[in-house]
Amino acid sequence: MVAAFASGIRELILMSLAVSIIAIVRVFSGLSLSKNARGHSTRKLELVYAAGAFSYALALGIMTAFALLWETGTAVQGLMIATSLCYGVGMCARNAGRPTMALGQLFLVIVPVLIAVLTLGGPIYLVFAFNLLLLAFGMVTITMHLFRMLRASFAAAQTSDDVADEMRQLARTDIVTGLTNRAGLDHDMAERLRSAGKDTILALFWLDLDRFKEINDLFGHPVGDQVLQQIAARLAEVSPEHATVARFGGDEFIVFCEVADRRESERVASEIHAEIMRPVGIDTKWLEVHASIGVALLPEDASSAATLMQNADLALYDAKVSGRRQTSFYNPSMNRDLARKREIEAELRAAILKDELSVYFQPVVDLETGRIRGFEALVRWFHPTRGELLPDEFIPLAEETGVILTLGNWITAQAAKAAARWPDDISLAVNLSPLQIKAPGAALGIINAIRQAGLDPSRLELEVTESLLLDDHDATEHFIHDLSAIGIKFALDDFGTGYSSLSYVQKYPFSKIKIDRSFVSGSNVGRKTDAIIRAVAELGSKLGMDIVAEGVETIDQVRAVREAGCTLGQGYYFSRAVPDYAAAILLVHDAEVHNPQRARA
Repeated sequence: MVAAFASGIRELILMSLAVSIIAIVRVFSGLSLSKNARGHSTRKLELVYAAGAFSYALALGIMTAFALLWETGTAVQGLMIATSLCYGVGMCARNAGRPTMALGQLFLVIVPVLIAVLTLGGPIYLVFAFNLLLLAFGMVTITMHLFRMLRASFAAAQTSDDVADEMRQLARTDIVTGLTNRAGLDHDMAERLRSAGKDTILALFWLDLDRFKEINDLFGHPVGDQVLQQIAARLAEVSPEHATVARFGGDEFIVFCEVADRRESERVASEIHAEIMRPVGIDTKWLEVHASIGVALLPEDASSAATLMQNADLALYDAKVSGRRQTSFYNPSMNRDLARKREIEAELRAAILKDELSVYFQPVVDLETGRIRGFEALVRWFHPTRGELLPDEFIPLAEETGVILTLGNWITAQAAKAAARWPDDISLAVNLSPLQIKAPGAALGIINAIRQAGLDPSRLELEVTESLLLDDHDATEHFIHDLSAIGIKFALDDFGTGYSSLSYVQKYPFSKIKIDRSFVSGSNVGRKTDAIIRAVAELGSKLGMDIVAEGVETIDQVRAVREAGCTLGQGYYFSRAVPDYAAAILLVHDAEVHNPQRARA
């Protein structure tokens, strides 16, 4: 229209109106047909499209030809040529799946223009005509190439249904056991719930193998995988027909099936448990494998798949905390227990903000000189209604709920502030939770705490337990390496209570080993424990490490651990854990006794 009105030629204006009308009719016919696509055959839709497309291309080509013949001016001619040829070329790419449709529009645009150019004659127009022929040839080649590629792609797609089904099956299958994986379980549960009748009862059995990690650690992951495969085969065999048996992840399995009533679900759980309890034979080894099972029913215990899984998980948790090797069926009281834990979790978070928590310090004493060498930081919770709560009462909950990350950083920061005011030769020991160490940015949190407190890194000693090292986690190794590099020391805490291994002492830069109190003041103290202490003390002496005897309560125990070779002692005999101001008093008294000049200074 712009070109037509710019030319001022009435015939071109009428042609532009014709082109516009064709375009508008195409738009409305496309919209009306698409709304009722089911009422029209594919052939009819194709014919309507072809009629509109060819009419539009021909009208555009004819209008361009007359714009050339009537010498409408360079600008108008250029605009028309660009519009028509770009349309023809664009349709070749857009409709390459139907070469007839694509090339038909191209030629209906080009042929009228070519005729007009040849009619005009002259060297310039002849070159123009030659270029139009080259354009047509090039677009035919490109269109047919695209068509062959599309046809090959469609043919491959039509023959790949089996491959697609296989890939879909692989995506829903666990690689190790061949059972359904989590994605497959979600799919099967959704399908089963969609087709379930009003009276259908569905049961979800959630299994967790007890202490399976020990098998991996003792015999290696290949043996662990074989155990998982045998357990998976047993579950598939003992589960009801049409049940979905899935490996949920790690050492957890889920059996999801229809049951007649609660009694049948109890029978199924019993059979599953008995089957798993049978020893597993791997090569020449027979391994005892036990499991905890949580069960929830739908619609009795839940109304949706998500709630069903949540309640089965609660039942599993109850089975594990009740001593493992058990089956627990969900009941509403489990929600109340969980709510109670969440309440305590919230109270613990609030306690950090309200300063209800305090850091106490228990001295670590040189057994040879009697001097205080450092303090261990211990947290206390002074609850407004429950009174003083000891760490054993809330630390496990903090670890379970994740609050330990916030709590651990707070303890380190508070203890570092207190220690910064002590003499430079007094060290500070802080216990770290495995979860705290493996959290992202754990090392940075420790570094920031001592920097803000102004504490020399060499005065901080972080105590880790053997259970942390058992995981052999990369995060643990990086954590210890990064902090050791700036001078922070590490101590192996509660030595002798877990999977004690000299490989830990060799692998990590420990400066101290702490012998658990059960070897010093426990009920089984005797010749064997004394021999163990002596062996550890001799190891420490050879490696230049301090050996700390924990739980020292009497003078006789002080003499015993000193004679056994321990260099440091900690326990009620020397002092209970005290607030920071009392720790400062102890240091002043210690200086008066052992270094009067420094005390007076």
